[in-house]
Amino acid sequence: MLREAVRTLQKRGASALTLRGVGEKLGVSRTALYRHFSNKEALLGAVAAEGFRTLRSELAKAWNEGGRGHAGFEAMGTAYVRFAVKHPAHYRVMFGGVLRSGELALPEGDQSVDAFGVLVEALVDQQTQGLVRPDDPHQLALFVWSVVHGVSMLALDGVLKTPAEIEALSRYANERLTAGIATSLVERPQVPLP
Repeated sequence: MLREAVRTLQKRGASALTLRGVGEKLGVSRTALYRHFSNKEALLGAVAAEGFRTLRSELAKAWNEGGRGHAGFEAMGTAYVRFAVKHPAHYRVMFGGVLRSGELALPEGDQSVDAFGVLVEALVDQQTQGLVRPDDPHQLALFVWSVVHGVSMLALDGVLKTPAEIEALSRYANERLTAGIATSLVERPQVPLP
């Protein structure tokens, strides 16, 4: 059911997704689908949860296989953008405003979808090693996430037209992020925003 929903999302977008349409494609009744999903939003929530689980897994793998530290951190940035490009339907459901808050219903304490938590943990680990400035880890993670999310959206929206362009901007963003949050920078005085 999820695979068929993702195929529909990729071809026609969220507005075209219906339980009836998924049922017809699978040759099952809408009633059978309602045993698993109470409505379209529940199906979209399941697609988003699947996406977050996959993203969390890929980020953790990149961090660990990248050797942790700066190299692992940059590998996470690359893995994030690659996830978005490889799974555009999931990504748009996860971050495109398709779901209203609270529709990602998960069992209590389910950490399998906490991709953001993996990023926070990687930053805290680097702070402990003295590699990353001692800013609030949550705020730092939001900053990092916003940059890789921006690169991902430029790729998905066709602004970056080739894999080479995506890879080049992703690499540049990762390098600038790593340099920008490193403790080796001279602390500059905070300038208030207008």
